[in-house]
Amino acid sequence: MKLEDPATMFPEKRSGGGAPSGRTTITSGAELERAVETLARGLGLRARTQVRVARRLWGAERRIDLVLRHPDSERSLGIECKFQGTGGSAEEKIPATIQDIAAWPIPGIVVFDGAGFSANMRAYLHSTGKAVAYEDLNGWLTLFFGLPDAAAPTSQGAPTAHGGADRARESAGG
Repeated sequence: MKLEDPATMFPEKRSGGGAPSGRTTITSGAELERAVETLARGLGLRARTQVRVARRLWGAERRIDLVLRHPDSERSLGIECKFQGTGGSAEEKIPATIQDIAAWPIPGIVVFDGAGFSANMRAYLHSTGKAVAYEDLNGWLTLFFGLPDAAAPTSQGAPTAHGGADRARESAGG
């Protein structure tokens, strides 16, 4: 029995550049970082870029691409942005990035985008629980920061269906 490659079964998932809210396609890591910052600010979060957080084992300065903070709860999240437009060896650095996040003093994730990530790397990223495709980030941030569902339209502009954030706050007395 021959197994089909998920990239050929679902080509829209492999195309990359899945910009939420009708934005133009992302073509570089710097553009991905700016897009994530814009998305976060649009959700009412504060964002800082290139935040220094000590040093790596070999002495190099450690920086987090973005640190997001909820203005009321002060909950923080670090984000590393990874873009790969074409196939290549850049994705070989991803496992080290996932491990590096464990040394951060705050929770963190990798946000990735681009058609250059192989189906295997996409599967690996999702399996870590520490990576989110840019096209899914809006809903993910809404859940993580407990934002109202109405603040998180899907990529088609319709309200999300994940629900629960407001109910969770109500049941917790918030």
